[in-house]
Amino acid sequence: MTLPEKISQLFGVWVGASDEGAEVAPFQHDVAEAVALDDLLPYGLGQLTRPFGTAPVDPAVGALSLSRTQERIAGANRFGIPALAHEECLAGFATWGATAYPVPLSWGAAFDPELVREMAAAIGRDMRSVGVHQGLAPVLDVVRDARWGRVEETIGEDPYLVGTIATAYVRGLESAGVVATLKHFAGYSASRAGRNLAPVGMGARERADVILTPFEMAVRESGVRSVMHAYTDTDGVPSAADGPLLTGLLRETWGFEGTVVADYFGIAFLKTLHGVAGTFGEAAGAALGAGVDVELPTVKAFGRPLTDAITAGVVPEALVDRAVRRVLVQKAQLGLLDANWTPVPPVFTEAAGAGGGGGGFAGGTADALRGTVRLDTDENRALARRVAEQAVVLLRNDGTLPLAVDTAAGAPGRIALIGPNADAPTAVLGCYAFPVHVGSQHPETSLGIELPTLRQALAAEFPRSEIVAAHGADIDGIATGGFGEAVELARGADLVIAALGDRAGLFGRGTSGEGCDAESLALPGVQQQLLDTLLDTGVPVVVTLLAGRPYALGRAVDEAAAVVQSFFPGEEGTTAIASVLSGRTEPSGRLPVSVPRHPGSQPSTYLAARLGHFSDVSSVDPSPAFGFGHGLAYTSFEWSGLVVEHGRAPTDGEFTLSCTVRNTGAREGTEVFQVYLHDPVASVVQPVQRLIGYVRLGLAPGRAARVRVTVPADLASFTGRDGDRIVEPGDLELRLSASSTDVRLAARVTLTGPVRTVDHTRRLHTSLATEILTDAP
Repeated sequence: MTLPEKISQLFGVWVGASDEGAEVAPFQHDVAEAVALDDLLPYGLGQLTRPFGTAPVDPAVGALSLSRTQERIAGANRFGIPALAHEECLAGFATWGATAYPVPLSWGAAFDPELVREMAAAIGRDMRSVGVHQGLAPVLDVVRDARWGRVEETIGEDPYLVGTIATAYVRGLESAGVVATLKHFAGYSASRAGRNLAPVGMGARERADVILTPFEMAVRESGVRSVMHAYTDTDGVPSAADGPLLTGLLRETWGFEGTVVADYFGIAFLKTLHGVAGTFGEAAGAALGAGVDVELPTVKAFGRPLTDAITAGVVPEALVDRAVRRVLVQKAQLGLLDANWTPVPPVFTEAAGAGGGGGGFAGGTADALRGTVRLDTDENRALARRVAEQAVVLLRNDGTLPLAVDTAAGAPGRIALIGPNADAPTAVLGCYAFPVHVGSQHPETSLGIELPTLRQALAAEFPRSEIVAAHGADIDGIATGGFGEAVELARGADLVIAALGDRAGLFGRGTSGEGCDAESLALPGVQQQLLDTLLDTGVPVVVTLLAGRPYALGRAVDEAAAVVQSFFPGEEGTTAIASVLSGRTEPSGRLPVSVPRHPGSQPSTYLAARLGHFSDVSSVDPSPAFGFGHGLAYTSFEWSGLVVEHGRAPTDGEFTLSCTVRNTGAREGTEVFQVYLHDPVASVVQPVQRLIGYVRLGLAPGRAARVRVTVPADLASFTGRDGDRIVEPGDLELRLSASSTDVRLAARVTLTGPVRTVDHTRRLHTSLATEILTDAP
């Protein structure tokens, strides 16, 4: 291949993107090259950026357009190589008419890796069916400061939870033949003050033990084929130019063999934002040298600047050879280099093979194909509902919930539904759901999917109750003129349901989402005042939150009848919330992030060391209102019978213990069994505790399960003073818990022998074997 042919494989082109930069990416107008596709095609093209996710397009019409574009690309270059097409898939395939699943923070709340794997496989099948090859998900950033706008895109504040759920998502997406992309590698979520794209000041130990741990797990266990560098710099080194990270650790230590792609415009940012490159050619050389293979979303630094830098001898051509080899290997894996490759997407080739209508695709017209491809099937919606139901977290309940449905059983005669999310269809969607991410720029286009409002869902769930609604206040407005109507409705009702939370958006157009960072964790706008006004009526108030991050709830923590938390639960989210309120669905979600008691006590996570918790030497109490892992059920569970079978082990051994969990209530329910490790004395400061295992236990009334817990000594490892990961001898405490703030049983165990150094081949998981006991209820 000639130099232009090789370089052409190392960038994408965003055909339909605006050049104004106001829609889906920051600084787009500064760092995008104006290119004519026809000028590039004789040399080939590496990637097509978001052919479905840039503007509303019928899926069949989009597939037709993509196939014709691919035919042009392959036909124009002398090797016949098509482009690799990528899309966003953070909460479902981000295209018009596709299923909008719950956001990743809800995946974390479900504590169910297998369900997330099933969801990701469905997302991948839909993407692959229309010709998409790569998905830009999942996000493995660990929440360090909940003020950060992209908290909704994360899985939670614990690296073990993030790692296990993200690994499951990757396995699902890759099982459908779609390349998953780990992002953002690494440290993006640790930006100072929770500001998007701000500098990161963490030390090497926090980076290794918190930030990198989920990525390591996913690289080792998931079969992932792509990684995206982060925007941020850590201690002055931008991730896009961090060779020890992108090559030394990722490839040479962990053994990653796929492609490293740029976060959108991230290579050009080395010049424009970070100031570590004087020209775009220098930026291209720094990124290639560090290990970035593909410039996304469109060509800039890897275009003429890179060519000129190589010609001038500033950048070695060998770096291009290294990157293009990785790109072509991946295209070969996807079948794009096969002699029998066809531009016709699977959704039509399979239909033709099954005797369907796909045979006329090649010569078909957009009008003829419109409506023939459905990406929001009944099966998808059922799956989205299951995820949403498992992700609803019951934070507080004074016995008001569940609500009766039948009048004879005490159904409320009148329910006052009050709040800005009462009648908002998109209140269930995060900022990367298509109707919000792109559809908001096209108000003339329908949403493309059914989004029942909370009011509609409650009316369907409680047909014997009269539902009256009032807006009360805007999400982030300051007007209180609607309070009067809200109070009047509340006083005339048997129950108030407060519908509060966020509006997702991009770059300041929402209260949650990319570029929508918060100054504090108070509810946006005047929602806290509205909530307090409703509590003042004396009518029982059930708080329902449709949000992208946790918020302090003031008096409601102690005074609300109930608090129900959901994190942008997707298109079936309101139905899931209503079913939990009625008890048709048992609440089983657990908090993936702590809910603060005070809005200004951040940043803090449950992973804090002793000095990060409450003490008498500070007037600020960072203790959460509801801790990580917390969640109530409509039944009760008793933990008993702790047996420590192996309580002493060498530093290369393991501990074994077991206990019994019994459902002591009258209803079926799910307990999320969580294992935490507490290291009271270590050579470097440790978090007070950290999650090392979990399992969901579904139990009928009176039934019990015996849980056998095997903890490898490797899980006690941490980064020592010299930078090596070590296991130290000494006493530990294993906490068998219902949450980080609810320890049910604890076992003192001891590691013996010498300090042991471990590496990336260490064991990463606690084994949790469960057996349902057969004794009579």
